[in-house]
Amino acid sequence: MKTMKWLIKREFWEHKGMVVWAPAVVAGLIALLTLGGLLLGRNMAFEGSASKISVELGGEARDTTIAMLADVYMAFSVPILIILGFLVFFYCLGALHDDRRDRSLLFWKSLPVSDQMTVLSKVALALVAIPLVSVLIGIALSLVITLLLGVSMAMHGVNLIGPVLSSPSFYLSPLRLLGLLPVYVLWALPTVGWLLLVSSWARSKVFLWAVGAPLVTAVLIAWANKIFGLGMAPGWFMENIVSRMLLGVAPGNWFMHSRIDPNQLVQEGAEHVRNADLFSASWSTLGTPSLWIGVAAGVAMIAGAVWLRRWREEG
Repeated sequence: MKTMKWLIKREFWEHKGMVVWAPAVVAGLIALLTLGGLLLGRNMAFEGSASKISVELGGEARDTTIAMLADVYMAFSVPILIILGFLVFFYCLGALHDDRRDRSLLFWKSLPVSDQMTVLSKVALALVAIPLVSVLIGIALSLVITLLLGVSMAMHGVNLIGPVLSSPSFYLSPLRLLGLLPVYVLWALPTVGWLLLVSSWARSKVFLWAVGAPLVTAVLIAWANKIFGLGMAPGWFMENIVSRMLLGVAPGNWFMHSRIDPNQLVQEGAEHVRNADLFSASWSTLGTPSLWIGVAAGVAMIAGAVWLRRWREEG
């Protein structure tokens, strides 16, 4: 257990710029742009709209606006979640290949550390550490932007900070976002497994092998299906195989493979998709066979990456 702990720490400190600083810098830039936009927005158009809001926000309309802001303010973290997908993707691509390319693999093999523990430490960083850090930074960004918006509105006579802070949804929203991490881990597993497998055997052009091989295979299958009349549904291979191999690290990709109708997420009379509905719908995808087939495939590919690392030492 201590060995695994130090292996994960080693991976974290080696890639601290990717894990921490990349999303943190992007979050800082977004916060600064938001602040600049609010400061520059103190023109007649903004003041006019703020005055209109201050007049119209009364009674039920005001309560609806407060409830909406308290429930969906985590949407401000979406840019960080998009970056999360790219971070995990490119980390996995180089996780095992870089050790062979710079010959540091020989050093690590000289230590009393098994190939299995080494690969699993990289899996832990990709599926746990990077998503957790990104989600925490996204939550912090959402809180900062919400505060900036609240202060800006207060300067124009619209007080939303107090009512929003008193809403239970304001505190439940970040907890629900954190609660989606297990769902993300399971859906991302086949992509992480595929990328680590390619990273463990590709001598060069890792990206081209990882992305090109599934796409070329999909084109060949589509061509064979059309020429020889195989009867395969158009797009089945792309939707069920290629997308699971390449897009699993994108947060929310599970909605592409679920049977949930997006219109079902918006209740009749509602003006937005509630955070709780997204949370429930995300967890309901754990009942789909495609998820567990992908998990099994991901575990098998990770096992293959461990096996390849035992003998493949050339760059």
